This record gives sequence, structure tokens and C-alpha cells, in this order.
Amino acid sequence: MKKITAIIRPGKLETVKEELVTAGLNAMTIFDVKGRGEQKGICLQFRGKRNLIDMIPKIQIDIVVKNDEVVTVIQTIKHAVRTGKIGDGKIFGPPVEMMIGIRTGECITE
Repeated sequence: MKKITAIIRPGKLETVKEELVTAGLNAMTIFDVKGRGEQKGICLQFRGKRNLIDMIPKIQIDIVVKNDEVVTVIQTIKHAVRTGKIGDGKIFGPPVEMMIGIRTGECITE
């Protein structure tokens, strides 16, 4: 099993959810996060003052899938969020050794 973590723009969340559900992937966990990447924040001007915002709001999506679903998830997320501009986000895919259902106590390993 693999855990896919995607960090995306907040405005792309609904598009990602719709495309993942269409691909048959319903289970996901969503977090509001802040961070910065290569751009090191953004500079906004308000009432003549320049303000540096170095921690930009993003959405983190965590999805645990079987090994054979990893490519589908990654391709679906890439297709849903890619604008070609700085700040589109990142996708990470470390392995997951086991998953334990809290309600049932079921332990799944692969």
C-alpha cells in the first residue's frame, strides 16, 4: 500500500475531489495547511504598503491506496490541478507498511 500526499491550491480542491470520485477513489483526508516552496512567499501591496506573505495557504490531501492504484491517483491529481504556473503544488508517495481500522481493529498489510 502507498500513501499519496498532495499539496495543492485551495481553489482546486473541488476539481480534485470530483475527478478522484470519478476514478473510483472516494476515501481521502483533507487538511488546511500553510507553506512555501520555490517562490518563498508572495509580496502583496495594500494601501501603499508592501507586505510579504511567506506562508501561503494550501490544501493537503492524503490518500492511502493499493500499489496498483498509485499511478491512477497521481495522474488524476496532476490532471485536475495543473495550471503550469508556480505554486501548482507537489505530490509525494512514500510506502505505507500497514493500515489499521480504528472502528473494526482490522489490520491490513501488503
